[in-house]
Amino acid sequence: MSIIKLENISYSYSEENVLEELSLDIKKNKTTYLLGDSGSGKTTILRLIAGLEIPNGGKIFIDDKVVSDDNSIIVPPEKRKTGYIFQDLALWPHFTVFKNISFGLENRKKPDIKKTVFDMLDFFGIRNFAKKFPHQLSGGQQQMVAIARALVLEPEILLMDEPLANLDTKTKTKILHYLTLLKNKYNLTIVYVTHDYKEAIKNADDIALLVNGKIQKENFSTKMIVPD
Repeated sequence: MSIIKLENISYSYSEENVLEELSLDIKKNKTTYLLGDSGSGKTTILRLIAGLEIPNGGKIFIDDKVVSDDNSIIVPPEKRKTGYIFQDLALWPHFTVFKNISFGLENRKKPDIKKTVFDMLDFFGIRNFAKKFPHQLSGGQQQMVAIARALVLEPEILLMDEPLANLDTKTKTKILHYLTLLKNKYNLTIVYVTHDYKEAIKNADDIALLVNGKIQKENFSTKMIVPD
């Protein structure tokens, strides 16, 4: 069952075509990797799904509802039930770990904020860092905070723009394990951008391979041959 559907999506930036009549189905409660080199359109797809960009043509559906149609936004980003983890994480440097995670909950006036935040910190084993600032954390710890910040808002879809690229293999493996646990716990759909073939083959349920704004293979077998 698909939760996200892109139908004949086109997108251009500064008169340069980034995506050309691209169509893609993303299955519910699966981890789908968008795989390709820099400039292939991976991040653009994430931003279009999130509503941070507007397609020049085509439609985007989430849960069978049209959220973008040609040159217009039908459903705004905050109503799409998506969480977005940027490549640079975008943690607020002047906020503590606790405040980074609680900020969105406070804006939405959610109940039991303290318990919600500490439950998430406990899941990642970083409760002791609640009063620290992002610059006092390791790269892996910052990643956990970014994921926790996104998940406390209870998204159905988690969009990840290659956030683990600069981590060592051990830390990356640990966080990918957490993501698998979180996907099962919260019934998440994860859309993950990467240029790393081996990482995609090892961790994806489905893979869409992008070359110059077009999908070469969609949901192909994860037993494919990995390029040298």
